[in-house]
Amino acid sequence: MKTHSKPKQNDTELSRRGMIKTLGLGLTLVTLPSFMSSAMTEVSVEALDHGEQIIPITERELVDMQKFIEDCIAANKESNPQEAVKEVLARGVSNPSAMLKAIGNPTEAGLKVFLRSKELTIFAASWTPQMNLMPHNHLMWANIGIYTGREDNIIWKRSENELEADDVRCLFAGDVATLATNAIHSVTNPLQKFTGGLHIYGGDFFATERSQWDPETLKEEPSNGEVIRNIFNKANEQMHRMKND
Repeated sequence: MKTHSKPKQNDTELSRRGMIKTLGLGLTLVTLPSFMSSAMTEVSVEALDHGEQIIPITERELVDMQKFIEDCIAANKESNPQEAVKEVLARGVSNPSAMLKAIGNPTEAGLKVFLRSKELTIFAASWTPQMNLMPHNHLMWANIGIYTGREDNIIWKRSENELEADDVRCLFAGDVATLATNAIHSVTNPLQKFTGGLHIYGGDFFATERSQWDPETLKEEPSNGEVIRNIFNKANEQMHRMKND
């Protein structure tokens, strides 16, 4: 009588399982597209939590974004990855309504994570009306493309032992901005409606120790997940109160 040994899981299946656990997706292995290879998920699922609210993405959203993600991965291998990825992002948000349809209308403050690896992180960040995020850094290059609403960025610089405002960038739907590795910025949605933007980082955004600055004293401190989590929670609570008034 023949016996059948249980087939071993290959590296890709294991890495896709890790991707599900990391991003909190409610998807099975077979629904994940083939571009999620083992090389893209070589990060611990016990990554440092900075407190941002993660919004699970749907299978449709993941599939609709597949070509865009693949193009970003390819561009990130170019000699100037930030500029190459920026070109992909600019094409993507040049039709804001199409990108909004692919990602979905924002309904709460949070991040929809489409890709996370040691080399690249891609997520859609949604800000509730008039939401603010204190000055913070990323310690890696960043590209931001807006597909709905408006995002105002204050760019800060260190001056001796202080932090001072250096520049302002107002991003509207279809606009793209770049941030250098050492950039410090704060974010505001000045509108009475949601803002949604695609944020792309040249590294693992979630596993990098970062700093934040107190919005009143501008004192530097380690990035605090509980503080940031409260910002997202309060923004969503305020939005729900406005809807009910």
